[in-house]
Amino acid sequence: MRLPGKRRSRKVGLSPGTMVHIGERRAEKVRISLLDYKEDHFEEKTILVPSDAGTYRDTKTVSWLNINGIHDVGIIEEIGRMYNLHPLTLEDIVNTEQRPKLEEFDDYLFIVLKFLSFDEKKEALDSEQISIVLGKNYVISFQERDSDMFQSVRERIRSGKGRMRTHGADYLAYALIDSIVDSYFLVLERFGDKIGDLEDDILENPSEKVIERLHHFKRIAIFLRKSVWPLREVLSFLDRQESKIISKATKIFLRDVYDHTIQVIDTVESLRDLLASMIEIYLSNISNRLNSVMKTLTIIATIFMPLTFITGLYGMNFEIMPELRWGGGYYVVLGMMFLISSGMILIFKRKGWM
Repeated sequence: MRLPGKRRSRKVGLSPGTMVHIGERRAEKVRISLLDYKEDHFEEKTILVPSDAGTYRDTKTVSWLNINGIHDVGIIEEIGRMYNLHPLTLEDIVNTEQRPKLEEFDDYLFIVLKFLSFDEKKEALDSEQISIVLGKNYVISFQERDSDMFQSVRERIRSGKGRMRTHGADYLAYALIDSIVDSYFLVLERFGDKIGDLEDDILENPSEKVIERLHHFKRIAIFLRKSVWPLREVLSFLDRQESKIISKATKIFLRDVYDHTIQVIDTVESLRDLLASMIEIYLSNISNRLNSVMKTLTIIATIFMPLTFITGLYGMNFEIMPELRWGGGYYVVLGMMFLISSGMILIFKRKGWM
């Protein structure tokens, strides 16, 4: 996970709408792919010249323009100019530290989401910002990296089965949002398994490494909450807002994604509560172990107190001590010390202290 606000200092003093890429620096070229379709038409190709993407803005078909890589500000600016995107929208696209949100403009909706993945080996959460521009007949999606997280949506369009080709661009935007929300369940499932393993470690071996992992998982849970919680507001706005871009038929599907988001949020909150309780379990376990050690040391010290008194008593260098000149005195004292310690141990066991 990147630290919040990383490299934002590069924007200090610049006017609103100034495009400055804030995110991981990448060397690969920006890749632009296009899917243009309707019920009886399908076209898929890679856009080599960014200016060619503008020809699909006002077609009667549904056009999905996907941009893999936002580090080339010039290309993003050119696409924004062709589709008449507001400068503030372009500024938010290249700023990967945005929180999930929705902004409504005259002829398009701008949506920011977070795609999450969990690396089980590294026990790390990876986040990628996804920006979606929804117009009347087009959808433009911006990804930070050259990945194919929307492969399932592409396959549905290619096959021509289901509702994809019979619905408009708003349904395509719903499908993209739905695929991102569905990925949250996979992340939470893997994250929950790791938390379960950690809980076993806390009970069996509450070491310093365990508490470090616990705090690491707690930070992940906080980041999950920040990434998912605002999405509820976005979907609620899409459902309530009267828009010429989103049809009533699509709003039904958006309500379903909203329900999924609520489930994700509830799961995240449950995991956060579980992590908080695990910290208490860890502290309680450490305290119990310390008490057990102190109890053992106290029993040992108590047993040795009368023995120490006896050895101290006969260790004094007085000239008149009759027992010092008695031939069997040494063995009698040892026997007395043995009986005292054995008696104390027997009493402790009967009391349940040992």
